[in-house]
Amino acid sequence: MDFLAGYYVWIKALHIISVIFWMAGMAYLPRLFVYHAESAPGSDKSETFKIMERRLLRGIINPAMIATFVFGIAMLALNPGLIWDVWMQAKLVLIVVMSGLHGMFSRWRKQFERDENSRDARFYRIVNEAPPVLVIFIVLLAVAKPF
Repeated sequence: MDFLAGYYVWIKALHIISVIFWMAGMAYLPRLFVYHAESAPGSDKSETFKIMERRLLRGIINPAMIATFVFGIAMLALNPGLIWDVWMQAKLVLIVVMSGLHGMFSRWRKQFERDENSRDARFYRIVNEAPPVLVIFIVLLAVAKPF
């Protein structure tokens, strides 16, 4: 365990890098949905958005989320006492919410892929605000440890 403890800082850095990529994708994907909702199904524009959304989700967002979880779990394994801190428990709840949002984005992407989107651009503009709000609270909990 002492051997791994020396790598904690590196694991933490990789965790932060993963979070940055995950959140960048989570901020960009609903913006693509806004533009996609404004384009006619089956149009060249719509087909281009389908490719962009699929590549963003599969190539960046999903791998970054997995890496975020792997490095986060590794940090908890190296410092298991953190799990009992109230700030960490609150952070984990918000991460579960973010993961649920990620799942919703995945489902909506599939609906766009099948030309079955039923929501307008305004809906996606509102949803686009959720990841930044969540990440603000997650970072504040992780840095300030208010409880």
